[in-house]
Amino acid sequence: MAVYVRSTPARRRLRPSALTVGSWQAASGFATPSNPYDVVVIGGGPGGYVAAITVAQLGLKTTCIEKRGSLGRTCLNVGCIPSKAMLNNSHFCHQAQHDFERRGIDVSNVALNLPKMLEAKDQAVTSLTKDIEFLFKQNKVDYIKGTGSFVSPTTLSIQLLEGGETQVEAKNIIIATGSEVTPFPGGAIEIDEQQIASSTGALELQKVPEKLVVIGGGIIGLEMGSVWSCLGSEVTVVEFLGAIGGAGIDEVAKQFQRLLSKQGLKFKLKHQGVVCREEG
Repeated sequence: MAVYVRSTPARRRLRPSALTVGSWQAASGFATPSNPYDVVVIGGGPGGYVAAITVAQLGLKTTCIEKRGSLGRTCLNVGCIPSKAMLNNSHFCHQAQHDFERRGIDVSNVALNLPKMLEAKDQAVTSLTKDIEFLFKQNKVDYIKGTGSFVSPTTLSIQLLEGGETQVEAKNIIIATGSEVTPFPGGAIEIDEQQIASSTGALELQKVPEKLVVIGGGIIGLEMGSVWSCLGSEVTVVEFLGAIGGAGIDEVAKQFQRLLSKQGLKFKLKHQGVVCREEG
């Protein structure tokens, strides 16, 4: 993944005025030694870090607050990037174990090294999050690791990850906090990220489950199902709707289901996960 930020000519401080970025007007030129920021961005995900870099390139003194401790939020840390790394590497493993021989490639004693695969996934994540930190430094965006909360419309209190608390003020504050996994209504199924895992926990399983049930046949669930199926798990996908993939084209969903079925996934469409409990 390449992170591209348009370069700009030599910087100059903008005079106090209304700066228009898209449909948003930012009051600029209000930074002072005691109140050093024109813009504070809460959240360092794809929305937040791009916003922070963009307004900094336009001449506004900017800081970004991120509670995770690494930039990129869900997409880079526990979403798109690690899931694609696992999807790609699990596919290689499946090919080596089940496909090479019929193609005339003799490979003996092929075995999964799951800790090494998880390490490769983590290395991909770390590389990209460090790239964003580099872009922050290059564009003079300050980066605060902590959780921000409003004290006033222009003041934020920040609980720092390293301990302690600080405050920042800015005329303009952008909220880009992203989203979290939606729990089951009424707590019918409690997620412990071990036996019952969200997509985040599914990327960190320390052994291949013998059997795996995926509740939800959307793109994220199908990715995780495909990963663990390729690595040897017996996967069943439970989907409330009559087709997988979420809202989309029926014919594409049918073809996609055929491909995943050939891989070994089983499907229970028009079914709903209601309760989950440990027995035996």
